[in-house]
Amino acid sequence: MADYDLAIIGGGINGVGIARDAAGRGLKVLLVEQNDLASGTSSASTKLIHGGLRYLAFGAFRLVREALAEREVLMRIAPHLVHPMRFVLPAEAGYRPAWMLQIGLALYDWIGGRRTLPGRRTVDFATDPVGPPLKRHFTYGFEYSDCSVDDSRLVVVNALDAAAHGATIRTRTRCVRAERAAEWTLVLNARGRRDVATARVLVNATGPWLASVAETVLRLERPLPVRLDKGSHIVVKRLFEHDRAYILPTPDGRVVFVRPFGPDFTLIGTTDEDFVGDPAVPTVEAREIGYLCDAVNAYFRAVLSPIDVIWAFAGVRALYDDGASSASETTREYLLALDNDAGAAPLLNVYGGKITTYRRLAEAVLATLGRFFPDAKKPWTAKWTLPGGDFTPGSDDALVAEIRGAWPFLAEAHARRLVAAYGTRVKLVFANVAREEDLGPRFGAGLTGAEVRYLMRHEWAETADDVLWRRSKLGLCLTKEDVAAVERFMTSAIGT
Repeated sequence: MADYDLAIIGGGINGVGIARDAAGRGLKVLLVEQNDLASGTSSASTKLIHGGLRYLAFGAFRLVREALAEREVLMRIAPHLVHPMRFVLPAEAGYRPAWMLQIGLALYDWIGGRRTLPGRRTVDFATDPVGPPLKRHFTYGFEYSDCSVDDSRLVVVNALDAAAHGATIRTRTRCVRAERAAEWTLVLNARGRRDVATARVLVNATGPWLASVAETVLRLERPLPVRLDKGSHIVVKRLFEHDRAYILPTPDGRVVFVRPFGPDFTLIGTTDEDFVGDPAVPTVEAREIGYLCDAVNAYFRAVLSPIDVIWAFAGVRALYDDGASSASETTREYLLALDNDAGAAPLLNVYGGKITTYRRLAEAVLATLGRFFPDAKKPWTAKWTLPGGDFTPGSDDALVAEIRGAWPFLAEAHARRLVAAYGTRVKLVFANVAREEDLGPRFGAGLTGAEVRYLMRHEWAETADDVLWRRSKLGLCLTKEDVAAVERFMTSAIGT
């Protein structure tokens, strides 16, 4: 008998979403990730839960409808991580007439069965706070709703819930070989230590490593039809004071988002181009930074240049190669390819996917594999809140007040950041904190020893990068000396 019913390679949003769903249905699940959770594409998104307004122009109505429906689900099951955000689209961009934009937004509101978010409206830039940052010849626009998300924390809380339902989550563990017979035999390497695990079914959810894992680990005879697509982002000091975002059409038919990012920064992205190289180290090239700056400068009064960029990051998507002429035209639909040769253990390769639709993708995976697990329970993830999300959506202020009541020495901004990251699990983060002194070292930006210790004990954090760039984005706020102090603390805390 195999050790596991289902083994998953890949600890991004698709992998952990599948693990969570499968474990909650009663399957014995193993997930292995060669690095940290969300260390690849899943922490390099535009941090949005959205339907993909521009996909309507490509006729991708099913994708948009599914994504908009999921937007409602994720606001309900992860209210600490998914928050409503209003987006402003200038009407006089010159690339599409205003009447066409209005029709597109009306369809966007209607197609997803919007229930809780406010609908579209026309905005007068002369009287609304969104107007002054824009150049004067933009006089009005349209506003609509989508959501922001903390992408890497969404990955982590899915892994937490998968583990709570019995899944084994192994980070820093590489699958170096997979032998296929009546069941899969996986040879694993964790920091030089090798061991073996067996599974009835294997899922390759490695994102941009999909083809290389298929070739070198699974040793499939035919190469997978994968098209790698890179999206790059830049972060600059905050460009405007209001809390809304902009969606800016570009001359090449794409859009660039300009959105608040924490209290002090603005996130701008993304590019969209074919990628060749090592997906572990995608580089944001100077021409991409120039492209994003030019997109902003076409609309904003303030002039942005590469010297203003504080941080740049890129992610690589593994799309199904449908023969499209350009990366931006390649389908964003996920595709599940089941390899079920007679007498051999099943293999499922996962192409594409979006942060927004990861939960539906996981449901589709379990439906595809259903014949191999006839005793599995029914779909369940749409109604079960993710860890920390067990409070009423929109009641963040009440939770902040509750946290400050329990730990009155926390400043409001500090408590608000903690609630946005952990939701009700702040009570677990500070379980051993009775006095301010119990917080331990202060590293800057409100990061304390108590929080770091929690992340090490409960959320698989092992390095300063895990804490500062994936469990949070506090790396933007800390000095080199602060980062070194975090590293020293984590080294000393191992085993304590």
